[in-house]
Parts: sequence; structure tokens; C-alpha cells
Amino acid sequence: MIAQPLDFSSKFSEFFEPALLAELVEKSMVMEVKSGDVMLNIGQTIRAVPLLASGAIKVSRINDEGQELLLYYVKEGESCAMTFNCCMLAQTSVIKGTAEEDSVLVCIPVNLMEHWMVKYPSWKKYVMTTMLCRFTEMVKSIDEVAFKKMDERLINYLKEKSKISGSSVLNLTHQQIGDELGTNRVVISRLLKKLENDKKLIIYNKQIKLLKDL
Repeated sequence: MIAQPLDFSSKFSEFFEPALLAELVEKSMVMEVKSGDVMLNIGQTIRAVPLLASGAIKVSRINDEGQELLLYYVKEGESCAMTFNCCMLAQTSVIKGTAEEDSVLVCIPVNLMEHWMVKYPSWKKYVMTTMLCRFTEMVKSIDEVAFKKMDERLINYLKEKSKISGSSVLNLTHQQIGDELGTNRVVISRLLKKLENDKKLIIYNKQIKLLKDL
């Protein structure tokens, strides 16, 4: 945790009314995390509600064999619906949250969440909108696993990674991709090679450059 060195209120001014913004600045704490840091693990008690001021967070599930499945990304100005649910029901976390890139989190004490739901209409709207959006994204993830071929899932995954990073060059290994898509490295390597042959991307050592035809 660090003291608040910046005015993050502008990041949320489009969502919250002035009184809530003032209380957010007064009562929250700011946390900086580095790319790859795990902020929240399955079974962990949630002590603060995180809002993302900058960066990106990967939210995933882990099965009994230790395999990880990507659920969705939390981007700037957003929050994680699963933490809302766990806070309101006083449950431990059922997801893993990992920094996709260097990020800044605004952490709100759990006890303020229900109070703000009654006090501030903009907070209630933000929470409900977040839950709806995240639910829609999880349904999309389930649909991809159940109905889409792995090559389609891979293309969607690469495009989303590029959108989040703001770059067409992705620092990814084939093993990392396989882990997040719930398949093995050999399958990913074969599909990437086909996409490269089709001039959709270029494969480098631990990097992939997406081309405009992808």
C-alpha cells in the first residue's frame, strides 16, 4: 500500500457524483502492482474492493489439477464483479487476480460498499453495471469453450491481448497461451504456425506480432 500520490478522481468522474468522488479520495487507499503480481488468490479473504485506476488485471479460475482458465480482464475505470459478490456475501475469493501489466488500484474498505449502495445512486449503478458486464463476459467465455474451435479462441485471445496492451507485438510464450486457454503448448504452436503461414502474424522468440489481416 502507498499514500495517495496522485489525483485519481478524474479516472472515475464519469461514473460517480462529486460527493462520492470526494469520499473515495478521502477513505480509499492506493496500491501499485507490477506486471505478473498476484493480488488475489482463490480462498483468500477480500478486505477491500479494488477499482482500477490504470493498467489491466487478468481474472481467472483454477481447477483441482492446477490448470488456469481465463475468465475476463478488468481494465481502467472498471472493477471485478466477483469481488463485489464475495464482499456482499462475506465469502472468500473464488477467483485469481493477476496484474496483466503495471497497474494502480484504488482500494475501498469492504464496510463502505453496502453503505454507499444506499447513499449514492451512482455507486449502485456502477456496481450493478459491473456485475452485468462481467456476467456477460463470463457467458462469452463459456460459449467460446463450449462452441468455438481452438483456432477461433486463439484469434480472439490474441486480439484481446493486443487491445489491452495497445500494441501489435505481444510478449507471450506458446506455453503461456496454452495455460490461459486451457490447452497444451503443442496445440498452440501448431495453430500459431498455421496463422503465420496464412500471413496473419509473425512468430519471434517469446514474441508474436499481429498483422492487419488477423
